[in-house]
Amino acid sequence: MNQVTAPLVAAAVAGTATAAAYINAKWHISNDIKNIWTVKSGEWAVKRAIANARLNIFFLFEDTATKYPDKVAIWSRERSYTYRETLEISSQLAHYFLSIGVQPEQLVAVYLMNSPEFIFIWLALMSIGCAPAGINYNLNGDGLTHCLKVPNSAFVIVDDDAECRERIESVRPILENDLNITILSLSEVMQKAGEFPRSTPDEKYRLNVKPSFPLMLIYTSGTTGLPKGCAFTTSRFYAGASVARPTQDRWYCCMPLYHGTGAIWSLARLVSGTSIAIGRKFSASNFWNDVRDSESTWFIYVGETVRYLLNNPPSPQDKEHKIYGMLGNGLRPDVWERFQQRFGVQEINEFFNSTEGMLGLMNVNRGPFTTGAVGHHGLLLRLHYQNQYIPVAIDHETGDIWRDPKTGFAKRQAYEEGGEILVAVPSKEAFQGYWKNNTATSKKFAQDVFRKGDLYYRSGDALRRTSDGRWYFIDRLGDTFRWKSENVSTAEVAETIGRYPGVTEANVYGVLVPNHEGRAGCAALDLSVRETEFDWKTFARFVCEKLPRYAVPVFLRVTRKGARHTHNNKQNKVPLRQEGVDPALKGTKDVEGANDRLLWLSPAGDEYVDFGQREWDLLVAKEARL
Repeated sequence: MNQVTAPLVAAAVAGTATAAAYINAKWHISNDIKNIWTVKSGEWAVKRAIANARLNIFFLFEDTATKYPDKVAIWSRERSYTYRETLEISSQLAHYFLSIGVQPEQLVAVYLMNSPEFIFIWLALMSIGCAPAGINYNLNGDGLTHCLKVPNSAFVIVDDDAECRERIESVRPILENDLNITILSLSEVMQKAGEFPRSTPDEKYRLNVKPSFPLMLIYTSGTTGLPKGCAFTTSRFYAGASVARPTQDRWYCCMPLYHGTGAIWSLARLVSGTSIAIGRKFSASNFWNDVRDSESTWFIYVGETVRYLLNNPPSPQDKEHKIYGMLGNGLRPDVWERFQQRFGVQEINEFFNSTEGMLGLMNVNRGPFTTGAVGHHGLLLRLHYQNQYIPVAIDHETGDIWRDPKTGFAKRQAYEEGGEILVAVPSKEAFQGYWKNNTATSKKFAQDVFRKGDLYYRSGDALRRTSDGRWYFIDRLGDTFRWKSENVSTAEVAETIGRYPGVTEANVYGVLVPNHEGRAGCAALDLSVRETEFDWKTFARFVCEKLPRYAVPVFLRVTRKGARHTHNNKQNKVPLRQEGVDPALKGTKDVEGANDRLLWLSPAGDEYVDFGQREWDLLVAKEARL
């Protein structure tokens, strides 16, 4: 190469590199390739594990514990545990479970608050080919007995917390006599397990686990009805955990371990060799103390968590921590950057997924470009999902897919406009279904959507995607709403309220409240007695006893012209939800409701009292918190 051609070649190389960098920055090719490779690597790992009969997740944990025996696996406020200790305690529990008759492929219900013992029990059950059914420890009454009935468990392990024990005791006769469930206290289980060997149980118990077998049975309220059990499958978890690598990070989780976000991400970090820190439950005042004392570098969140932390008074210690990043879902755009700036968090991994696992998105956010998004697809992924994740128009009156009156087919929306996301599936077997609930499972599918014979899974969520690949959440379809980090089933609440003497019908829905995350519950009541004869204090006591705290309606609306129904005799929630509880809007959407009476369960009260403009103004001024 002579002195003339060398500069030309160098310029050409530099130009090509610059062009490649520009293309990559514009279309995000390298990120897409990395994501595709990760997914494929996980799929290959699952196939190898199945071929070797070693798909059980305990094999991954056992290998990790053998490699890093003295590394801290779990931090808690009480003490820390190494991988060796975690393996030994889990093995003792496994031997204990075998001794009381637990058999492979069975589910054991756990009614537990967060603790290292939750993780120990989970690992122990996996080691003998079993899995936990994670029961929400806030549930009581009918909701609790329903969830305990679903997995057909012979045992339920109950936390030593006094309120948890009280809720279980209230249904003990039903559990023991009708469902034949043996109640085990956590302290009793741990004490008796301590008498068993620390050696891992025979691997015959965990060989050949089925890909569809639950890692955990997780409950979701879905769109209607009582909570439904859904298996987070072993193969789904293995695909992700098998490609993760150990790090020197520590992940803090105070989100409930009975729920997918906290449970799955914590276990995934643990089995891959990354330490976790377990908080008993979320507390805005103690959160940062736990984070600092555990020396955590990441934490797991749900959207409301971030807002509650941001509502704390500013402190000189706001940035005195080792947190680099946070991972979770439901982070609202209006608090996103304010939280990052105040607390110095450099990376946010906001994901969009569901217990069912049919629609998954991830936004690895390190700058303003993807702030507020729930996912991001570069050019390759946009092409890949073009006919797999499809937005369709919705009938907002019914909440169902809008269909052309002439053809009967749905209307595909532009991605920028958005709509309910349908997921193309080859057959109904692509979705593992709700646990032993074929009726609920069948409702998740839509057929003959764009042509005869096609099949789609209904996500129940409306999203939109910008032209450059950023996904944004629009709304959750159906009646279920989120309040206090929980999904509230309107059907379950309405059924409970309808049992109270004097209530003819209850129409339950969620309403937006100023300066509060999610939607607060409101029940429109059609009464069979005069309002003056109705005992609001006794009614409040009734719903508080029968429903989990987060499901108790904050507001009531007495419908003085009867219950609202559509032309096909279904409850009409749409105009009531649009009006909410702003007194100034009453009657603007529901013309028959102008004279309806609003009440609320005030923060300091124990009965429903009138709610008017003065009370609304208190919420607007942040002088009242629900």
